[in-house]
Amino acid sequence: MTPAAPLAGSRLLPHPAREDIRLEGVLHALSDPMRLRIVRELAAHAGDELSCSHFDLPVTKSTTTHHFRVLRESGVIRQVYRGTAKMNGLRQDDLDALFPGLLDSLLAAAGRQAARLAGPA
Repeated sequence: MTPAAPLAGSRLLPHPAREDIRLEGVLHALSDPMRLRIVRELAAHAGDELSCSHFDLPVTKSTTTHHFRVLRESGVIRQVYRGTAKMNGLRQDDLDALFPGLLDSLLAAAGRQAARLAGPA
C-alpha cells in the first residue's frame, strides 16, 4: 500500500501507515550519517517536535530537505506544518511496535560510535 497523496492545495505531507513501514526502508534511512544525526537529536528530545531549522547540518538546504524526506517516507519521522514551520517528530511508538528494540539498539550503538570517534576527553 502506498501513502496517500496530500490534498491539492493542502500542506499535509504523505507518510506511510504503520503497517506499510518496511525494515529495509528504515535501515536505509538510518544508514546515512546526517539522517542518523537528525534521528539522534529527535530521540534526545523524546516526544518533542523540532523544526527543520533547529538542525544545523553541514550540508546545503536542498540536501537537508532530501534527508528529512527520506526519513519521512521511510516512516522514521512524522512531519507536520505548524504555521510556517515544518515540525519533525520521531515515530518511536510505530517503530517500537514493528521492530521492538531496534531503534534503541541503533541509537545506543550510534552513541558509542560517536564517543569512540571523539577520542579521549
